[in-house]
Amino acid sequence: MDSLPIEVVGNILSHVASAREVAIASETCRKWRQATRHHLHKLIFAESDCPRDLLQSQCEILITETIMRTSCLQDLTISVKRTFSAALVIAWLMHTKETLKSLTFRSPTEPPLNIFEKCGGQKIEHLVWGSAHIPPIDPVIHKFPSLVSLTLEKAVLSALDLNLLFSVCPKLEFLSLINNDISVSDTASTIELKSASMKTLNIEGVSVESIVLEADKLKKMVLRASTFEQFELLSQGSLEHLTIEDVSISHLEIGQSADLLEEVIVCDFTVMWPEFYKMISGASKLKKLRLCGLLFHPEEEAMDLKTISLLFPGLHWLALNYHHGDHHFQHGIGRSALFEKVVILELGTSKLNELFVQWIASFLGCCPKLQRLTIYATVSEAKSQKDFQMIGKFTSSMIDLMRQFSFVDVKFEFS
Repeated sequence: MDSLPIEVVGNILSHVASAREVAIASETCRKWRQATRHHLHKLIFAESDCPRDLLQSQCEILITETIMRTSCLQDLTISVKRTFSAALVIAWLMHTKETLKSLTFRSPTEPPLNIFEKCGGQKIEHLVWGSAHIPPIDPVIHKFPSLVSLTLEKAVLSALDLNLLFSVCPKLEFLSLINNDISVSDTASTIELKSASMKTLNIEGVSVESIVLEADKLKKMVLRASTFEQFELLSQGSLEHLTIEDVSISHLEIGQSADLLEEVIVCDFTVMWPEFYKMISGASKLKKLRLCGLLFHPEEEAMDLKTISLLFPGLHWLALNYHHGDHHFQHGIGRSALFEKVVILELGTSKLNELFVQWIASFLGCCPKLQRLTIYATVSEAKSQKDFQMIGKFTSSMIDLMRQFSFVDVKFEFS
């Protein structure tokens, strides 16, 4: 180690996942102290660095001393389940303001600290802010000219301030909203957002009445564990990846944005299938399609997998769930459907039976280039003799079936 250049030592310490270990290592010798001061670029304070038996004052001293020993910190993460003094956090930010490019801060402060106010105008490119306190945003004061990625967790903010974020962050490409409380005015229940730069939007654990998003450069949109009466995307057709999981939406509209879709993942989503199917039907470049846990309305017609195979000829990854007695899948596939390019197939069920085996066999006959098959099944914990017999029968049937498709790599995952 003595022969290593001091820059290399600093780089090694920057890859240590525990800031506490970095603090200990920096006391090893003079060379390592110098490496920490002049060449340490990254620090991560995780929960393990401040265990419960460590006093609050000891935790604050550890973080303060470790940060103050550095002079060129570019990436700082503080994810500790403790409440820190706002004055102390301001001191950490002021010490690193000339070099810091990435900040992750998930701890609450007392009193609440407006990080936008303390970090505005700095060089920060990536910001993750948990338990965020966001008072009214002033576009004149709060400016993040370099911010590219922003994640807000457990934040309380108004719809107006959420929209203003795009004006104070002109380069923002990635926005993630997780478990946020977004308030709207009494006169307008629709949240209107407009961004000329955003490429990725992630929304989790949010419940609002209506969102209208205008984002011509949006390439990836992820909606999870959220509730919307209406969600409308206005775009020129740049969307490539769409994920909707555990979401309730009365009306979803993505317009021309579907034309360039390459990946669609939809799970646990109450949907009017004809409406959703029509919405993505123009995605001729679709390569990955996952549909699972969908709640169809009883009066709807069966999902036409033959039409899907014709509309999406480029599919190479397909995942579907089978539900016993569900007409939407039970008769939805036959020899007439052909998925010529599918090489990865994932099929799941909540109940093992012979019909599921027949369903699998139908897919194997429709995917001539299949390389990998994954079977997902849910098995009850309290297994009866009948359950064991069904599992044994299913296993035997699958063995017989896969002898005909020995070129396919098969994997089973039971939960």
